[in-house]
Parts: sequence; structure tokens; C-alpha cells
Amino acid sequence: MDANTTNELRGELGEKNIQMMVVKNSLARRATEGSTLAPVFEDTRGQVALMWGASDFVSLVKEAVRLDKDSEKYSKFTATGGVMDGERLDEDGVKAISKWPSREEQISMLVGQILGPGATLSAAMLGPGRTLNSQIKSKGEGDES
Repeated sequence: MDANTTNELRGELGEKNIQMMVVKNSLARRATEGSTLAPVFEDTRGQVALMWGASDFVSLVKEAVRLDKDSEKYSKFTATGGVMDGERLDEDGVKAISKWPSREEQISMLVGQILGPGATLSAAMLGPGRTLNSQIKSKGEGDES
């Protein structure tokens, strides 16, 4: 990618609190040697773009896969792998994780599951009263006419 496209990409990522750095793979391999990040650089060639940040790992992966799919704007960007809990992810693993719900989606699902039974109970308790109220109201309106 040329410098303008790279800066535009960094700006897009910065809005989502994601940082990106392009480094030579040999430098990345030496810098991460002996760490949990080392497996990701085993089979890399040329320059690699490192991405980190975001509110959670899944959001970061979703953004990387989105950029990979945007072949018109970022044709040279390819999500080839990553590391999760010290385990190397290949391209298929990255795409699989991108389909997981993000942290915000998981929280909203959890809140829905917590509030669901209460809403059902409330509806069950209020339902008969509403039915009785509507019957009394219709009976009262029927007497006036």
C-alpha cells in the first residue's frame, strides 16, 4: 500500500482505538522470540502489519476481516493470522473468530437473558388484570348505550 492509503487506514483504525504498525517480519520474529506472540511470525514473509487495541479481541478481528474483504480500497491488506491465548491462528481461525459476538453484543445478550424471565412474569401477572379491566370497561360502555 502507498503512504496515503496506509495513513487513511491508520485513521480509520484509530477511530476504533486500534493501533497498527508495519514492520519487517525478521524484526518482529526477533522482538517476540520466546514470548506468546512468537508463533504468529513463524511463516511470515516480507512486511507485516501488527494490529492491537480495540475494546475486545473479537472487535479487533472483525475489523481486520472487514479490511481484508475491502479489496477495492485495501487490496494489499490480508488478514493472514494472529495469536489468541498463546495459540497461533491461521487465516481460517481469524475468519471463524470474526463471526463470534463482540463484547458489546455478548453484554446485550446477557442483559436480555437476565431481564427476559422478569418480563415474562410481569406479563403473566398483569395479563388477567388487563383482561378483567377491558371486560368491565366494555360492559360499562354497553350499559350506557
